[in-house]
Order: sequence, then structure tokens, then C-alpha cells
Amino acid sequence: MKGGEGMANKYDLISLDEALNLDRKTVRAYYKDYVNPGLATLMSLLDFDKSFVKAEGVRVWDREGNEYLDFLGGYGALNLGHNHPAVVEALEKVKDRPNLLQASLGNLTAALAHNLARITPGKLQRSFFGNSGAEAVEGALKLARAATGKQKIIYAEGSFHGKTFGALSVTGRTKYQKDFRPLLPGCSAVPFGDLEALERALSPGDVAAVILEPIQGEGGIIVPPPGYLSAVRELCSRYEALLVLDEIQTGFGRTGYLFAAEEEGVVPDIMCVAKSLGGGVMPIGAYITTEEIWDRAYGGMEKSTLHTSTFGGNTRACAAAIAAINALLEENLTQNAREQGRYLLDRLVDLKEKHPVIKDVRGRGLLVGLEFEELNQGLLNRMTGGALGRLSQEYMGALVAVELMNRHRIITAYTLNNPNVIRLEPPLTVTREEIDRVVEALDEILSRNRNFWGMALSGTKTVIRTIFKR
Repeated sequence: MKGGEGMANKYDLISLDEALNLDRKTVRAYYKDYVNPGLATLMSLLDFDKSFVKAEGVRVWDREGNEYLDFLGGYGALNLGHNHPAVVEALEKVKDRPNLLQASLGNLTAALAHNLARITPGKLQRSFFGNSGAEAVEGALKLARAATGKQKIIYAEGSFHGKTFGALSVTGRTKYQKDFRPLLPGCSAVPFGDLEALERALSPGDVAAVILEPIQGEGGIIVPPPGYLSAVRELCSRYEALLVLDEIQTGFGRTGYLFAAEEEGVVPDIMCVAKSLGGGVMPIGAYITTEEIWDRAYGGMEKSTLHTSTFGGNTRACAAAIAAINALLEENLTQNAREQGRYLLDRLVDLKEKHPVIKDVRGRGLLVGLEFEELNQGLLNRMTGGALGRLSQEYMGALVAVELMNRHRIITAYTLNNPNVIRLEPPLTVTREEIDRVVEALDEILSRNRNFWGMALSGTKTVIRTIFKR
């Protein structure tokens, strides 16, 4: 035996070719043994553990050759759709270049930072690159403290900024925080859309930053009142706090604007981006800020390495991002998001008139939420001490998603902070015909199952059917 030849066999390792051909039962077993048993059980019971082997644009195919519409869109990471050819081609062009070489200044890193400075609002100019949205938020929080010399951070109830410690500290759902306390000190929440509460929190003058999503994604696709963001901008300037806008999910055309803040002409001090920045192919996140704020925090050689990332700004990620931004603009996908989003909202509003179980339809562009009524009234709910209402609030969205996936081959999901809301977040390349297919599927499901009981019964049948198929 020469060198390490045969060492993989010694450890009983799986090769890439073997991994690509693992059957569904084996994947499920490996998830339970080596990844996350609870998640594996949940996904398999809902029949959400299908093996998908091909993807293009809005469509994906499973191992059996069935075609699905992806209206989840990687939680906003697939603005260009799956495997956009321009992004795939970009990776091919850089395949022979060093991907990581810290003893150098990367020309693709520099070019991407230049491009971001050109397309983002106002005087945003200096970029820091990491690998995810949570990393972008972490960097933004550190920048705000370093640049202002203050410690307090204000965030909104219902927000979602990530699950690393700093990002989790400004994420507005107790469920995700309680097992990890104490979190980052100095972070406090105010109601989203409440300017009076925000001003009370800012008035002592000791706040480093206010961090907000222009539209709350995981909070249930919550659109703030008109003028809210511009008023927040004015309050932050008045009380000398930095405004951090988390455009991780709303950015790059998702809302019908290149960045959601542009609708009210708001320029933040720091903007966080990620998800679709990598073209749906490479993980990359960034924050971008002004020259003045950057220099206050990291100016000069001594402070230039206070915050770094090993993989941040690597060649392949930056190549994908450069190609993604150019494709987004060349194909005018922001305009398509605005037009198709208006059409989707109009069709869903009509659906709401037909089905009382739909409580609300809201969103902007192709970031749309469908909220269902809770069973908070009725004899049975009172007899169960409100348990039925709580169940409907927690699981109605999931049950609709199960029906869409298993009966109509449409992929969606509920929002993390409000599981009673189904998100519709397809690639920005989506067509009216594809939107019609989704709306018609929702109509069929809600006509057949007119309340939570009907959905629960249908979901139970799916679970039983899944168990017996094994």
C-alpha cells in the first residue's frame, strides 16, 4: 500500500459518487444518527424528506422524475432561481485560481466591494465580507459599538437576524433565545412600527445602533406603516444612533426595489446583505457602511485586523456574487418582482374573499405572506382551555405547506417567528402561469379543508401514509 492509499476504506468512508446516489431511507437514517434526529423525524413524517436531484430556475425534480415549483426560494437566497447559468459560468471561469490566499489582496473581492458601493444607497462604500447573514449582522453590531463607543442596541419585536449569539441577542422571539441566556448585554426590543416606543428607547442618547428589517420576514411578512423607516432614520440621526438595516432577505430586488429601503429614500449607516448575494450557489454575506463610520472603528493599520473572516471574500464566492448582481440588473428582475408580486397579491386578495380561513394577505414584491385565522372561539376551543386555538396558531401554516408539497408539488414553508403564516418567496424569474398554479392549488386545498380540523385530518392522513410507505 502506497502512502495513504486505502485509508478511506479503513475508516469506511463514503465517496462523493456514493453520496450522490444514497437512497432516501439511508439518508434518513444518517440524519438520525449523525445530524439532527428530531428534524429528521419531523421532515420524514411530513413526507418532506424527498430526494431532489435536479434544479433549474423555479423548478426542481425528485429522484422519481416528478417536477415541483419552488415557492420557498431558499428563504430568499434564490432570487435568480436555481443554478443560474451566469453564476455557474462564473465559477467555471475561476476554477483554477486560488480560492483562499490571505497573503494577497483579491481582485474579485475588490471588484465586488466596488460594485456594492455603486448599487447601494447614499454614501455606503466600505464592505466587509463573511459567509452568511448572521455573520453580516455580527459584524454590523461590532462595527456599531466600535464606531460609537456606546453599547446599547435596539431591535424590534418579531425580528429575525440570525442564531449566532450576537444576532440571536437582537432576534425578537423568545423561543430561540431562552435556552441560550444570558445573551449579549445591552440589547432591548421595541414593537415594530411603534415610533413613540423607539424614541423613548433612544432619548437617553446612549444607544449605539437600531437594527431593523425593512419588512419583517420571519416575523410573518410584516410590512411597517408608510413613513416608518424614514421616521426611524430621522430619530437615529437626532439621537446619534446608527441605523442598521438588515436587507438580507429583502435585498437584491426581492421587494420590487433593488433594496427595500429605497421605497422611502432611506439611507442606513450600515446595511447587511447575504442570501441571494451568492446567486443561490455560493454562501456569502456582507455589511457595507460609510467611509467615516469604518474609519472610526477600524481606521489605520493597527485596527485593520480587529474583525476578520478566513473564508470571507474568497474567490469563488465573490465571482458568484459579481455574476449574480450583473444578471439581476441585466435581466431587470427587480421590475419583474414588482409586476409579478402585484399580480400574486391581487390573486391572493381574491382568494381571501372566498375563504374566511385566510386572515390576511400582505407583502411587497415577491415577499408575500398568507396568514390564517386562529381557532380562538367556539365551544371545543373553550373546552380544551384554548389548546385548539394554540394548535391552529402553531401548525396551520405547516399543514397547508404539507398539502401544497404532497398533493400539488409546490414547495413552501411557514415563517419562523409566526408559523401561522405561509411565505411565498419564489425566484424573481417566476411567471404568471407559475403563480396561477400556486393560487389554484391553494384554492383547491382551502375548498376541501375549510378549517383547522380539516387541515389536521388531511395532515394526519399524510403522516399515516408516510409511515406505511416505509
